[in-house]
Amino acid sequence: MKDFFDTWKFKILIAIAVFLVGIMAYAGANGRLTAAPQELLSVAVAPFQRAAAKLSGGVASLWENYADIDAILEENKTLTEENAALRAQMVDYDKLKAENEAYKALTNIQEQHPEMSYTSSFVIGRDPLDSFWGFTLDRGTLDGVAVNDAVISDEGYLLGVVREADLTSCKVMTILHPSFNAAGVVSRTRDNGIITGSAEYAADGLCVLTNLARSTMSKAGDQIITTGLGGVFPPDVLVGVIKELTPEASGKSMLAVIKPGADPRTVRHVFIITSY
Repeated sequence: MKDFFDTWKFKILIAIAVFLVGIMAYAGANGRLTAAPQELLSVAVAPFQRAAAKLSGGVASLWENYADIDAILEENKTLTEENAALRAQMVDYDKLKAENEAYKALTNIQEQHPEMSYTSSFVIGRDPLDSFWGFTLDRGTLDGVAVNDAVISDEGYLLGVVREADLTSCKVMTILHPSFNAAGVVSRTRDNGIITGSAEYAADGLCVLTNLARSTMSKAGDQIITTGLGGVFPPDVLVGVIKELTPEASGKSMLAVIKPGADPRTVRHVFIITSY
């Protein structure tokens, strides 16, 4: 290859190439460049033209995208604010809907027990240690609430009893708490016992009916209601159904595990029985 570069043929080719380039440059400068050389030049410079076009197009596209960023961010901000407003409206709507349904249930309960007085209330807090032990309501003494008032669900199931009351709120001990006590009876067999909570069952949302006779004919599925004995709770308030029966530790009586009709751990709206 080196020998070829040193030959006269290579030197002639170089000279011809220089001559043609010189003619094309001269003709171009004087406006007399022919079509064939023009095409040749076009083919030669076409890749550079395409590269330049792509580069300019990319710059233009980048600038357009950059210019759109502000508009996109502004639109996103507007949509975020509108979404937050809609969420707030939905919260208000859900609360109004729940309250409306609750008042419908209240009407049904009052038809069954016209002698009772109720106040509607929402749960605003739960026991920080164990949610099944208690919760706080948004009604207090200004609303006629007093200690030992019974608390029931929308469907009329017993949830607990008011243990503390201030002007605008009150704290409820649930039926799952071991210190809760209410006289209860098995609706079908009329077997009497004490409704109370149990540390063993509370986490599962269950309470118990203790002191049932060893010979009880009660069974799973039987309904438990209050008797009204003791004067704290009205009679015939629904509690729940028997889940299972098991002998008590003493062996002298039976214990019925109750599945409450309303779960004190998750309830949102309640009625407080202020008088009966």
